[in-house]
Formats: sequence, C-alpha cells, structure tokens
Amino acid sequence: MTGVPASAGGGTGRHAPGGKLGAAAVNQASLWNIANILTMVRLLLVPAFVFLLLQDGGYDPVWRAWAWAAFAVAMITDVFDGHLARAYNLVTDFGKIADPIADKAIMAAGLICLSALGDLPWWVTALILFRELGITLMRFWVIRHGVIPASRGGKLKTLAQGTAVGMYVLALTGPLATMRFWVMALAVALTVITGLDYVRQAILLRRRGLAKERGTAGVTDR
Repeated sequence: MTGVPASAGGGTGRHAPGGKLGAAAVNQASLWNIANILTMVRLLLVPAFVFLLLQDGGYDPVWRAWAWAAFAVAMITDVFDGHLARAYNLVTDFGKIADPIADKAIMAAGLICLSALGDLPWWVTALILFRELGITLMRFWVIRHGVIPASRGGKLKTLAQGTAVGMYVLALTGPLATMRFWVMALAVALTVITGLDYVRQAILLRRRGLAKERGTAGVTDR
C-alpha cells in the first residue's frame, strides 16, 4: 500500500549525499503506522464487544460493563486515528477503506445486539443503518463530481449515536435510563436531519457536475 508522500503535505525535501533525494522527501506512510494500527484495533474490538455484550444472555451488568469498555475504546480510537493520519501524513489506501468500515461495524454491532436483546426498538436500528448505508452509496453515486465533506451536524450525529449506544449498553436504571432515551431520541433526530442534508448536497453536487460536463462538451464541439 502506498500512502501520501510527505512532500505532498507541504514539506521541503532534502537531498542525500550523491544527489539522491533524502528520506524526508520520499517518506511514504507505511501500512503499519499508528493510525492504521488503531483502525485495526477497532476492527478487532467489534467481535470482542459482541462477545462481551451477549455473555450470560446479555443481561449481566458486569459483562455489559466490560462490553461498554470495549465500545468506549473503539469510539476513542475513532477520534484519534483519523486525526493522526492527517496530522502526520499517515494516510494510506488501507486506512481510507478500513476506517469507515470499522466505524460502521462497531455501531451496527451495538445497535443490532441491543435490538436483539429487546433494549432498543428495531425501527431505530433499521433507520440508523439505512441512513448510514444510503449515505455511503450516495457518496459513490456522486464521487466523479466531487466529495461530500463531513459536516458539523454529521459529527454531532456520530457523537450522539456513540453516547446513546454506550448508555444503552450499560445496565442503567432510574433517571439515567430515562436520560439515555432522550439521548437516543436526539441521535435519531440528528440521523434524519443530517441524512436529508447529505441528500440535498449530493443532488446539488451532481447537478453542478453534470452542468459542467455539458458546458465542457459544448465548448469541445465548437
């Protein structure tokens, strides 16, 4: 796998003795860098999280606390791996593919398990997963016209979903159980709102792209 050259990030290359380009200029992100390792850890945490959550029928508070710990670590690594990849020029093809897969896998595992245990309505799980899959397919639909950037609302949605799922994983009672309901309600609302906004952006991006292609084709035909 080939990452992004360090020089592409704006760094100045140095020449080694003999006129050869120094390592600083040709340094490329290795597959085994810290960002990718964190992504791999998150992928490995998915089956571990499911195993812990479903132990003893899925209702043992101790096992669910361990499952929450695994989920929390996965969410934390999600914050750091992308930041490290961009900050230290550690972007690789593997990371571009594996990072979103890991993000969606841990969230999907949590939602499906919670619904299977009867803690979360299936319609909530279906809505969130449909939105995530739909937006992913939509990105591919318009990718030749441009990239839909992650919005602030999307980041808030991810935070709300992670917080809500984490609270449902824990065996909470009383006021905290009521609070997690409202956190999940917020997550569902943000899921719908940001999903509709992404649809709007995708349609506009595709329209602009097609208009530009038609304009270019008209100029070429003259």
